[in-house]
Amino acid sequence: MNETRHLVVFAKAPRMGRVKTRLARDIGGVQAWGFYRHALISLLRRLDDPRWQLVIGIAPDTAVNDSTWPAHLPRFAQGTGDLGQRMQRAFDMRAPGPVVIIGADIPGIRPRHIAAAFRALGDHDAVFGPADDGGYWLVGQRRRPRIRQMFADVRWSGPHALSDTKRNLPGARIAEIDVLSDIDDGADFARWRFNRK
Repeated sequence: MNETRHLVVFAKAPRMGRVKTRLARDIGGVQAWGFYRHALISLLRRLDDPRWQLVIGIAPDTAVNDSTWPAHLPRFAQGTGDLGQRMQRAFDMRAPGPVVIIGADIPGIRPRHIAAAFRALGDHDAVFGPADDGGYWLVGQRRRPRIRQMFADVRWSGPHALSDTKRNLPGARIAEIDVLSDIDDGADFARWRFNRK
C-alpha cells in the first residue's frame, strides 16, 4: 500500500497584534509580527518537499481564504477547541498515511527533521520533537492500525505537555527526534538572533 505522508503546519494568520503576543510584550508588536511573518514564509518554502504533502492548518478559520497563503498549498481551517482538540481533528481528517504536525514559529526546523520523523513512524506508533521547555515542536502518528487519541488532559504551554501527551499512549512505540527551541519571549528571541550570527 502506497500511503501519502502528510506534513501539517499549524499556522495563525500573520496579523499584527494577533501573533506572538508574549514575544511582543518583550520586543514590541511590529518586531514580533515581522519575526512571525518571516518565520512562517521561510518555513513553508523550506518544507515544500516532494517527499510529503505539505498542508496548512489555519487559525482563525476566517483566514483560510486569505491571500497570505501560497496558492498551490492545500489548507484547512483548524476549527474550534483547544490545541489538542484541533490537532486530533487534523490526525482524524487526513487521508490514509502517517501524519506529522508542527507549529509555524520554530525557525530551526529543516527538511531533515521532517524526514527523520517520517522514518521513525516506519516502526513506531508516534513521534515527538521535544522542545527544551518540556513541550514539543513536532508530533506525529503512524495512524495504523488505528488513529490514537493523544491529547486528553494535556497541560499546554508548560513543562508537562510532552509527558502528559505520552501518558495518553499506553503500549505505544514512541520515538523522539532532535530537541529544538521555539521563540516565545524576548530571551528566546535574543538567543535565536545570537545563534544566527
